[in-house]
Amino acid sequence: MWLLSGIYQSPPSIWITGMSVVTLISMANLCYGEITGKHLKYSKFWNQSTTNSNLTNNKFSSRSGMLFIYTPSFLAGLASFWLFPHQNLRFLLLVSALTIHYFKRILEVIFIHKYSGSVMVDSGIVISLSYLISTSIMIYSQYLSQGLGEPSIDLKYLGIFLFLLGISGNFYHHYLLSKMRKDGEREYKIPKGGLFDFVVCPHYLFEILGFVGISFISQNLYALSCAIGVVLYLTGRSYVTRKWYLSKFEDFPKHVKAIYPYLF
Repeated sequence: MWLLSGIYQSPPSIWITGMSVVTLISMANLCYGEITGKHLKYSKFWNQSTTNSNLTNNKFSSRSGMLFIYTPSFLAGLASFWLFPHQNLRFLLLVSALTIHYFKRILEVIFIHKYSGSVMVDSGIVISLSYLISTSIMIYSQYLSQGLGEPSIDLKYLGIFLFLLGISGNFYHHYLLSKMRKDGEREYKIPKGGLFDFVVCPHYLFEILGFVGISFISQNLYALSCAIGVVLYLTGRSYVTRKWYLSKFEDFPKHVKAIYPYLF
């Protein structure tokens, strides 16, 4: 109760409470799936266990798939400025952070990332819908929470700092990944530079920081459940990413952790 009253606002409705629980359970299940080998079919992992040639016609190119995944959530954030005008500062900061997050993703897809795989259509639809639903609920929950009063501990400015740190660090390490391959190259290499010298997935670490920042900006229970879910899922995905590198490269440095430097 202290957590809700002092740091995070109480849920504005039973429905928001229920969706917070559903989101957290769903993300925990995705984390478990990653660890046990049931990967979402959008990366280098899915085709390890897929041998059915009939699947060839049921996939996007990676670039088209990623655009399909991120664009609806960006448009939802953009539309929220028009759908919910004249809101308080916390609401505007939250919507701005979410919109910037997905806009950055789209820019990276178009101008930064280099691809060697594909995205299964069914996984692309599931991921796109999950991003869209979570973004929409987070915004709507914040809208409903405006009349409930402010938490006694204000974290929104710390949240802005963490969000900017997270989005900047994430972009920088995506940029380093893109520079590993020359045009036309498709093979994977051991990433180097930045925090890649300490963890195999620093881009995931900074994405976690970004979502923690968003939850601090919001100080709403649903945003908190999303942030915890992101921590669980990306920790699990980083774990299997490190295992993949260890299996593919004999010279992969054993001291490089999965996502948290010196720890895991």
